[in-house]
Amino acid sequence: MVNKKKTSRSLAGIAGIVAAATLISKVFGLVREQLIAAAFGVGTVVNAYAYAYVIPGFLLILLGGINGPFHSALVSVLSKRDKSEAAPIVETVTTLISSVLLVITVILILFASNFIDLLAPGLEASVRDVAILQLQIMAPIAMLAGLIGIGFGTLNASDSYLLPSISPLFSSITIVIAMGVLLFQLGDQLNTPEYIKLGAAALAGATLIGAILQWLAQLIAQWRSGMGKLHLRFNWRIPGVMDVLKVMLPATMSSGMLQINVYTDLFFASFIPGAAAAMRYGNFIALTPLGIISNMILVPFLPVFSRLAAPENWGELKVRIRQGLFLTALTMLPLTAIFISLALPIVKLIYERSQFDENAAQLVAPLLAAYGLGLFFYLARDVLVRVFYSLGDGETPFRISIINIFLNALLDFLLVNAFAAPGLVMATIGVNIVSMAIFLWLLHRRLNGLPLGEWSRGFLGLIFASLISGLSSWGVSGLWENYLGNGNLLLLLGQLLTSSAIAIIIFFVVAMQLQLPELAMLTSRIRQKLNK
Repeated sequence: MVNKKKTSRSLAGIAGIVAAATLISKVFGLVREQLIAAAFGVGTVVNAYAYAYVIPGFLLILLGGINGPFHSALVSVLSKRDKSEAAPIVETVTTLISSVLLVITVILILFASNFIDLLAPGLEASVRDVAILQLQIMAPIAMLAGLIGIGFGTLNASDSYLLPSISPLFSSITIVIAMGVLLFQLGDQLNTPEYIKLGAAALAGATLIGAILQWLAQLIAQWRSGMGKLHLRFNWRIPGVMDVLKVMLPATMSSGMLQINVYTDLFFASFIPGAAAAMRYGNFIALTPLGIISNMILVPFLPVFSRLAAPENWGELKVRIRQGLFLTALTMLPLTAIFISLALPIVKLIYERSQFDENAAQLVAPLLAAYGLGLFFYLARDVLVRVFYSLGDGETPFRISIINIFLNALLDFLLVNAFAAPGLVMATIGVNIVSMAIFLWLLHRRLNGLPLGEWSRGFLGLIFASLISGLSSWGVSGLWENYLGNGNLLLLLGQLLTSSAIAIIIFFVVAMQLQLPELAMLTSRIRQKLNK
């Protein structure tokens, strides 16, 4: 019993470290996005950057992210072996992966124009030229992504969590410094023809330098922990290397499928001026609370789902699935109400300064509202995917992700003509809704029945609460603007805080009438955090 409690506290401590680091990273990320918006608005540089960063960013998320395939593979193998065996395994895997990714880096540099044309055939010539330049500068991130992912896994396997979790800050900090210097030196001149390429190169260069610093910080920590140095090893027969590759390669392919939908969205967005930049800004706002809350929900539930995978525990597993889904609804639906009803004031408060003007805010606000609409479906789908993983079934989510690629492309084609850029976000929401329905149906069959009728009544009640809270928030916001105005930062902040508070209060007052046990669970967790 003592050991169990100790493990539980250890997991809670790890989750706390990751959550705190995520929050710090999001704060610096917000400052980064604000400075980029102030410097370039939704103009050529950011629109081009959205496309130039697609491949390097995809590899950084896929290979270099926490819980990515490289991270997961190394943790799963190294945690089962003695620490003295780690260095040869890490150095060999690093040599192999670096060799492959070095070739990819060279290909990206030489054929940058071809990749940009493939990703964004509708770009204007001036935006295309800038995107090619930025991709060539950021191409080495392809190799760094693998090294960073290996560093994440290696350090986590040696029980080091703070540095891996906080190291993405380096990228934000370097971009903040670069944008700060550019704004101080050039100001409004940044968007003039003679300085556009300078600004574009500075943004891409700062992104690359940030990735280099992130890798170097991890490498130094690896040396100190005895988990490998910068040493070339070509002996693939070292015990453990093939174990890593057996986990790494299929996981990489499976995770990569999810990013193809991003390519599809940007392909269609390239035909809409400024759409890619606007989607970037709107997506960042929506993903900030989503990233923090998803850690709070997914991290505690993953080990729980796994412990209940045996058939004799399926009764409790169903209860835990319900808890995961309803906690997702209780945290995401109030945000949906706020993002939809207050999209324009939120965008104005966060971004509107210097080059990011009223027109840019009007372009981003509908996208933020659309992203807000999809928050619940995005996170709920992730909860259900984790259930399949806990049952030892990674094949079903992989197959559905392949189907989603074609469904997303079809919905993009149908909705972009009717709704322009927000239609691309709606297509993603449609894909997530379909995925959720399929996952629930499959789990209903596999687990000998889920109480879907009972669950549906609860979800309908929460959706009604979200609708009422959103309308109330919108009404209060309108009254504030009519009688007090929002012409300065303090008034705008007051408008948002008051309207958001109304939305949250009304949502939970209505939700309390449903007498959901998950609401009691959520309030209990909040009280525990506040009392610490």
